Amino acid sequence: MSPSDAEQRIADGRAWHDFCDRLKQAGDVVLREGTPATPFDRAEGYRYLTRLLRAGLESQLEFGDPRFPGFYQLSNETIKIGNDNPDNVYQNCTISGRYEYRITGTRGTVPYLSLGTKAGGYGSTGQMVSTGELDGDRLVVDANGGFEVLLSCEAKRGNWLPMKPDTRMLIVRQTFGDRAAEEPARLHIERLGDAEDASLDPAQLAASLERVVAFVGGTANKFVDWMVEFASHENQLPSDDQEKCQRAGGDPNIHYLQSCWRLAPDEALLIEAKRIPPCEGWNFQLSNFWMESLDYRYHRVHLNQSTASHEADGSVRIVVAHRDPGEAWPNWLTTTGHELGSMLFRWIGATEFPPVDTRVLPFEALSEAV
Repeated sequence: MSPSDAEQRIADGRAWHDFCDRLKQAGDVVLREGTPATPFDRAEGYRYLTRLLRAGLESQLEFGDPRFPGFYQLSNETIKIGNDNPDNVYQNCTISGRYEYRITGTRGTVPYLSLGTKAGGYGSTGQMVSTGELDGDRLVVDANGGFEVLLSCEAKRGNWLPMKPDTRMLIVRQTFGDRAAEEPARLHIERLGDAEDASLDPAQLAASLERVVAFVGGTANKFVDWMVEFASHENQLPSDDQEKCQRAGGDPNIHYLQSCWRLAPDEALLIEAKRIPPCEGWNFQLSNFWMESLDYRYHRVHLNQSTASHEADGSVRIVVAHRDPGEAWPNWLTTTGHELGSMLFRWIGATEFPPVDTRVLPFEALSEAV
């Protein structure tokens, strides 16, 4: 479509009407075969779409121009995508391999920090493939914890985060063990080179609206596809296809064990990490069917190496149940009224990945399993 055609579609309203029609069609994902049909789960599904719409408007419209980079969040307390980690602060930025960028900031004390550049997108290729990675442990910082990172396709001296010509996004993960005691990294990004006109371009707005609705539909359908796959190992935690996880924007330094769970009112899921390998951290979380982390603002739905109670031998036992099993099970996670959902165990910075065992028990049998 030529710029003049795009401008005419804005002027006569067709771009907006098409956007609204396509957004309506994207909602059909909630009614897809294999999705739960209860009013509760479908209500969460439609709320999920509104959250994806907010994320799409931020990422594709408000912060969608790689000439004027700025950090936004595709996942936070009320926007949740793809088993988002409750222990994380996610920072995203639209960039392009056509340009070069500089990040300045301070390291803070957050235990795990990673920066990754990605190609593609859920609304275009359906993937976010890594084009460069930089772990916080490899950052060279000054005496005050300050640092500078250059982003470019051509190698640079010092802290360098690679890009490729098809790079489209930067993802920063800050993973906390104890948020109250740890200081986040502070980051600022700027594009290098001459200044450009930031005025609104009607043709760009039309393209942005198309990308927004493609992001909403592409993201929602992608993770419903994953949940359909997970049904083959319900209530288990096998290692996921790590290449699949990386193609979806995962961190190469994280090993993902991912599945779905389903519990009757009188059942509990016992999860046992019998051996904790040397690693930078681990965590386990519960999510709903749409792969949104359960509401960690108000409920205990995740644990990590700092918040979990460990056994005398260093192992960890976690119970997922609809109600509190009592003091004998300090690592109880609540389902917050859900009958089913997704779950994820992460080994962060590990070089070996011990299995995590699971079994479903009658709730009353937990007293015998202590």
